[in-house]
Amino acid sequence: MEEFLTAQFWLGLGTIVWVNVILSGDNAVVIALAARSLPEPQRRQAVLWGAGAAVVLRIVLTVVAVKLLELPYLKLIGAVLLLWIAVQLLVPEDESGEDDAHSSAHLLGAIKTILIADLVMSVDNVLAVAAAAKGSFLLLVIGLAISIPLVVFGATMLMGLMERYPLIVTLGAAILGWTAGDMGVTDPALAHWIVTNMQWIRTFEVVPSLGAVAVVAVGKWLAGRKRRAPPA
Repeated sequence: MEEFLTAQFWLGLGTIVWVNVILSGDNAVVIALAARSLPEPQRRQAVLWGAGAAVVLRIVLTVVAVKLLELPYLKLIGAVLLLWIAVQLLVPEDESGEDDAHSSAHLLGAIKTILIADLVMSVDNVLAVAAAAKGSFLLLVIGLAISIPLVVFGATMLMGLMERYPLIVTLGAAILGWTAGDMGVTDPALAHWIVTNMQWIRTFEVVPSLGAVAVVAVGKWLAGRKRRAPPA
């Protein structure tokens, strides 16, 4: 209880919440994209369960993964996985019946997509939150728990905008592609070599830009093929 009475605790708590507000924008985007095609009741469940489970996952990651993030090629693998997720989010789902089993399968699929994407995108969040918590597990848990409604609100607002402005879906996928490209070039296996030999790649954000363009191009191409395919 004494920890609650210190200025350091409240300063750290405010820092963690602020870090999550700043860094969780892409997480809100992927939650909104993954849940947008669900029926309304399942959509709310996907947002709540996805955001809640993602924050719990991030707590675990922050405790155990700081050292793992220093391993080479981990970010590269995550970048490739995030590119695949972003492309898939642009491909329309199959239209079928409204039976409970079908809805449940789509709900579980949306939650799985949210968790995988959050796991991949949590690198910056993990490092920033761990630094702000300064070894306090209590501070870490409280700060991330407070961030849940912020992420839920962001995702809910985005889904409403996506229904009115479909272009936002494409922009959201492009943001994930940008994030994937940035993850790739900051991997410990490449970062030093790029800074030493090809600094212009980082200066002009070449790889993140290519990631955003590639996701939109491939996603739109696959979506077009799926729409033109004859029904089974």
